[in-house]
Amino acid sequence: MNTALALKAALLGFIEGLTEFLPVSSTGHLILAGHYLGFDSPGHTFEVLIQLGAILAILSVYFAKLLSLAKGMFSDRRSQMFILAVLLAFLPAVVIGMAAHSFIKSVLFSPFVVCISLISGGLVLLVVDETQFETRIHDVMDIPLTTALKIGFFQCLAMIPGVSRSGATIVGGMLMGTDKRTAAEFSFFLAMPTMVGAFALDLVKNYKNLSFNDAAAIGVGFVVAFIAGLFVVRGFLDFISKHGFTPFAWWRIIVGCFGLAAYFVFG
Repeated sequence: MNTALALKAALLGFIEGLTEFLPVSSTGHLILAGHYLGFDSPGHTFEVLIQLGAILAILSVYFAKLLSLAKGMFSDRRSQMFILAVLLAFLPAVVIGMAAHSFIKSVLFSPFVVCISLISGGLVLLVVDETQFETRIHDVMDIPLTTALKIGFFQCLAMIPGVSRSGATIVGGMLMGTDKRTAAEFSFFLAMPTMVGAFALDLVKNYKNLSFNDAAAIGVGFVVAFIAGLFVVRGFLDFISKHGFTPFAWWRIIVGCFGLAAYFVFG
């Protein structure tokens, strides 16, 4: 792997780790950045596989919580219900993701689709941030099973690149009665099985098409995404509790507008 490819992979890994847990769409940013950097990934596999690096960041930050859940899996009713809630929320992504995988990768992974999704999603976040929702759920462990399943369907909107998985699940959670922090924390837990599943599915379907350079680039992006993701996970919950989603909404709109302008000028 040459130096230029390694630098591009590292930059894209940094973007992934920085944006995976923010409501700005990591995949959308990777598609736009990769397009204008001239980074070519067979079947857009790089963009999917390096997400596991960011997921490992969550595992490290929430290790104690996950260990507690694992210990209570067979004895603690509250832990059992929370684990079941996460799995139920994950279920729609499994069914729809497997059914629509080829269509999503071949048709929707487009800079134009990403820009439109970024702008429209930003407008949605502005409205959500100004709306006073009735909040009934203030602890991530108390999310009912039916609420979790509904949040899972919201997550499926993020199969459109540019929508944002975290943004869709957070908005879905708030519409279902959770406060901002609880919705964001549930989004973190839901990311774990979702992104591991996406990683496994994409790897199985595309590993034969990966060259040594592709694998090396994925390795670089994976490591950088993990390091960048650590910093974001630690600070995101406190940030949205204080500042809401408006900064992210405007960031989406600005990036989407610049991306569209570049798309029509450079193609």
